[in-house]
Amino acid sequence: MSVEENKAIVRRFMEEVVRKGNLVSANEIFTADFVYHPPPSGLPMRGPEAIIQRVATIRTAFPDIQYTVEDEIAENDKVVHRLTGRGTHQGEFLGMPPTGKQVTWTVTAIYRIAGGKIAERWLNVDDLGIMQQLGAIPSLG
Repeated sequence: MSVEENKAIVRRFMEEVVRKGNLVSANEIFTADFVYHPPPSGLPMRGPEAIIQRVATIRTAFPDIQYTVEDEIAENDKVVHRLTGRGTHQGEFLGMPPTGKQVTWTVTAIYRIAGGKIAERWLNVDDLGIMQQLGAIPSLG
């Protein structure tokens, strides 16, 4: 696969699965043995179901979720996105009931592509910033 094809696969995931909520597409986009490395534990979760659960959770909390790709870097079998996320807190998030507040957060995601599908994903999300905006944790200064 070319670097451009790898970037297209990640963009397809962001558009179809995350933005549109077409969770079934994850089965076409991710390998059967996909490994997801979520924060904060970093304990891997396996299979497309792992990403389906993550996206379903975030879309329940923020149904109007939008991501802007600020940077996209790709080399060999890896694609990296630096993103800005935005959404309105309309469902439970990290145990916090809906507040109706609009929040903005940053994300860094690294994807490894194998055989034309996403085989691995590492994620770093500014959950602290989200919780501060929602009022669950006081902001510093």
